[in-house]
Amino acid sequence: MKREDSKIPICEVSVIHEDIINKVKEAMPEETKLYDLAELFKVLGDTTRIKILYALFESEMCVCDIAALLGMSQSAVSHQLRILRQNKLVKFRKEGKVVYYSLADDHVKKIFEQGFDHINE
Repeated sequence: MKREDSKIPICEVSVIHEDIINKVKEAMPEETKLYDLAELFKVLGDTTRIKILYALFESEMCVCDIAALLGMSQSAVSHQLRILRQNKLVKFRKEGKVVYYSLADDHVKKIFEQGFDHINE
């Protein structure tokens, strides 16, 4: 039924398919898990971080090399790497004074592959 004053459809029934609601409610992850997932997508919502992750698909790299590749300052790259590290998307190792970054695990690459599959449909 439509509201006369605004022509916006409204639902006058509070529950139509209670069995579906209960099934979905049971399957719904905890609120904290949904929050963490939303935060992950926020981190992935930055083009610079996407470029850094994509570079790390190809090879482990140091900050200097990533900065040169992307035409950015080392400070800007370090800032983005810190965010990626805090969100468990990259890991690092030290060799002398040089710090090398790589993907944290294969999940990161799978997320990208799924994303590319989706946008290429």
